[in-house]
Amino acid sequence: MSADKYYTLAEGCPFASSSTAVLMRNRQGGGLGLLQDTQLIETLAHFSRERIPERVVHAKAIGAYGEFEAIGDCSDITSASFLKKDGKKTPVLLRVSTVGPESGSADTSRDVHGWGMKMYTDEGNLDWVFNNTPVFFIRDPIKFPSMNRSHKRHPKSHLPDANMFWDFHVGNPEGIHQLLVLFSDRGTPQSVRFLNSYSGHTYKFTKEDGSFKYIKIHMKTCQGVKNFTQEEATKIAGEDPDYMIRDMFEAIEREEYPSWNVFVQVMDPSEAENYKWNIFDMTKVWPHTDFPLRKIGKMTLNRNPGNYFADIEQAAFSPSNMVPGFSASADPVLQARLFAYPDAARYRLGVNYQQIPTNAAKAPVYCPFQRDGKMRMDGNYGGDPNYVNSSLQPTKFYQEIKGGSPQSLSLHTEHEQWVGEVTTFTSHITDDDFVQPAALWEVIGREPGHQDRVIANLAGSISGVKSSKLRHEVYTLFSHVNQDLGTKVMKATEAAIKH
Repeated sequence: MSADKYYTLAEGCPFASSSTAVLMRNRQGGGLGLLQDTQLIETLAHFSRERIPERVVHAKAIGAYGEFEAIGDCSDITSASFLKKDGKKTPVLLRVSTVGPESGSADTSRDVHGWGMKMYTDEGNLDWVFNNTPVFFIRDPIKFPSMNRSHKRHPKSHLPDANMFWDFHVGNPEGIHQLLVLFSDRGTPQSVRFLNSYSGHTYKFTKEDGSFKYIKIHMKTCQGVKNFTQEEATKIAGEDPDYMIRDMFEAIEREEYPSWNVFVQVMDPSEAENYKWNIFDMTKVWPHTDFPLRKIGKMTLNRNPGNYFADIEQAAFSPSNMVPGFSASADPVLQARLFAYPDAARYRLGVNYQQIPTNAAKAPVYCPFQRDGKMRMDGNYGGDPNYVNSSLQPTKFYQEIKGGSPQSLSLHTEHEQWVGEVTTFTSHITDDDFVQPAALWEVIGREPGHQDRVIANLAGSISGVKSSKLRHEVYTLFSHVNQDLGTKVMKATEAAIKH
């Protein structure tokens, strides 16, 4: 027992060796296993249950811990505690992922990169669930599952399918702005350390007096933006499919801690009512000339996870995790995500996923109406009432957080009334949907060779479309952005198909 004396079963019972089995042996060395061999049975049974459901999207990810440091006093625009004092630090967990591919896929695949960031503030957890692009493919929540399905595997062949991808986007052309970003150099970032992150959605900073501002959040890498070409990304995908995970892990181990400056664009509600674009439309940006960036903080990553499964795979992020001073807007895609993300976490991790250490709030929690369920890990609020308007005296569980201000929990403001009455709504494509993509195409043209790389990237994808009719519909879509772009994409694609 000397070498293995520190091993026990999960219930604490020690056993002599980690590598033995209890058998009814015969003289030839064979034998039958016995049910009394708890060590073997528990080991096998646990092994079959080690994997939890993979995320439907965002399965492949890099994760690390760090801190957010407030810069300046933001009390003029928000009551959020983590932003009230210059220099105040808040612990952070970050998980950055590709979207469509599976957990075993290559990090350098051309894809949007999701940015899940959990801040363990002194008023509860605040999750920023962003992307490395400032816009998105859709603005109607009903399209969200379909958009993701079209980017994944074909239901018959189980292969990635360019026909599905481009058929969806021709039928839903509001995503043309995001497509230009995706097929630019930004679609293949060189590392998580070298990409920016954006809220995409409009959020609100609120104050205790009921006033608020609309905001968009930008996180700018302090390491500078660096991207791979398509050829470089493909080469690394074959040589080291876990390249980005390795890059981040090793940088932090070397104490080369990556950091990002955090900014907000701030819009007054009165400006929102008459702004030239719908501020709740995720396919649009707010030009910096209209709403300049204001620096509010800096985020630094300085610690690798102690165990990837415990810290990163079990992490659950949702835009519904908010704190006083930070609130959702009337963006319909955001409103749908407020439900979808925690619902996915309940499916993957169980109803009490908030108690898993990586998800648990560092602030006091008193939620006696949310109890029981599988894997309850605390005292379950003892005998405290689990129904509203009770006249019974709460117990010690309540006393631990006594002194909180109920008024501080209000995250709602009245301005949404100007949005309109409840209706059945379908958005329509207008010329406005091509104004910002056209401007982006001009910006891409300022960097020598970048437009040529975008055309080559697009042609490489569209050449996989079998239907000539669908290919020409794709060319027409890009011609709405810029006629020369559409023509060049057509020529490059058709030439690739002939060869």
